Amino acid sequence: MADNLATKLPDKSEGLSYADLSGTEKAATLLLSIKEEMAAKIVSNLDGDEVKDLSQVMATLGVIKADVLEEIYKEFAGQISSAGTLVGTYEATERLLTKFLSSEQVDSIMEDIRGPAGRTMWEKLANVSEDFLANYLKNEYPQTVAVVLSKIKPEQASRVLPLLPEPFALDVIMRMIKMESIQRNVLQEVEQTLRSEFISTFARIQKRDSHEMMAEIFNYFSRADEAKFIGALEQKDGESAARVKSLMFVFEDMKKINGDGIQLVLRSIDREKLSVALKGSSDEVKEIFLKNMSERSAKLLREDIQNMGLVRIKDVDEAQSQIISVTKELVQKGSIKLRQEGEDEYI
Repeated sequence: MADNLATKLPDKSEGLSYADLSGTEKAATLLLSIKEEMAAKIVSNLDGDEVKDLSQVMATLGVIKADVLEEIYKEFAGQISSAGTLVGTYEATERLLTKFLSSEQVDSIMEDIRGPAGRTMWEKLANVSEDFLANYLKNEYPQTVAVVLSKIKPEQASRVLPLLPEPFALDVIMRMIKMESIQRNVLQEVEQTLRSEFISTFARIQKRDSHEMMAEIFNYFSRADEAKFIGALEQKDGESAARVKSLMFVFEDMKKINGDGIQLVLRSIDREKLSVALKGSSDEVKEIFLKNMSERSAKLLREDIQNMGLVRIKDVDEAQSQIISVTKELVQKGSIKLRQEGEDEYI
């Protein structure tokens, strides 16, 4: 180690040997040898007596030669490595931050570093279905509901309000209109309640069936990939394959939607995509859409399909997948209902 690493102070001009140094003198030497900004951070975490003792030792330390300084570094590194494995966790980080930051600052930082699954309470609520959220909120005080709906995204709030009892929803709307700034302690109380009562309950309920998850993945496969993996799964585990197939929503399942539902789907999709999707569908599914359109629109759609010529299967699959995705969103929101097998259809 170069000589310029030596720390020089007056007095003790001959310098101390490594064996002569006390623990306090070694600590003082380390602090003097690092950058002042870093040393200041370390000292800020010591109590008054410790700072006083270190200051007195620093002032009278004298010359510390480079070879002695090197030995101090070796001892320091050895003690750290012998302490066992160092594990960085959210909890350890939070404990450290609380030593020198306010609780509000710590909460803000920890919410940020936990990532998408653990960001702010309001971002977590974005992953909760409107039905589930409305069912919880309808049992809360209107003022609490007003605070919650004012913090989530407007699109989500617009889907939650109609699901609440009408007089209750109107009360919430009025409170939101008259609401001024929300006091920090009120917001913290609401967040704490949501975290302890609502999100924990939601997490338990939302444990997804693995077959349902796989069926959703299969819905996005091309026909070739779907056939390949379903075939392989049938050979490996026939029961699981049957379960996945029963949960899959394919384009032919549009037959399970009543007229009002089909009309809602039609308003939510692009006509050009529909033409491509129906080009590769059964006549029965084509008729489901055509009979729920005006006579003029149905005529134009028939002409589009007839004049289209050859269409790649890949394009048909993509168009059908997009329509399936829109339909499933509407089903999940409760806007449309799928008719189950054996259930009668009514006009």
